[in-house]
Amino acid sequence: MRHTFQIRVYYEDTDLAGIVYYANYLKFIERGRTEWVRSLGIDQGRLKEEQGIVFAVRRVEADYLRPARFDDELTVSTRAEAASGARIVLDQQVTRAGEVLFQATVTLVCLTDGGHAARIPAEIRHLLGGALH
Repeated sequence: MRHTFQIRVYYEDTDLAGIVYYANYLKFIERGRTEWVRSLGIDQGRLKEEQGIVFAVRRVEADYLRPARFDDELTVSTRAEAASGARIVLDQQVTRAGEVLFQATVTLVCLTDGGHAARIPAEIRHLLGGALH
């Protein structure tokens, strides 16, 4: 199941050429991931507070396919590809009117407050299970 999140390109998102600065796509997909997790009913703040765990980006493979420009309306989509004991792999895209502009495979890992790998709690794995493909 693919989750979508709408975003508009602001002037501050662009570079001198008037196109979205490449690093801002990472911000866009971060917002998409946050909204995806929220849509699953996962409260990341509470997860950290009560269980002492967080999700962190371990790896990003990104392809910049077409430029986005000031005032474009974009859709950030997120889909879970795989989940294991301590890791989640996501497929994320940024599109404009159905055209793929940016595509990334993002690997998240579950960590303790001390930065050590931790198992994803069973209730979170259960919620993720319904989101896979």
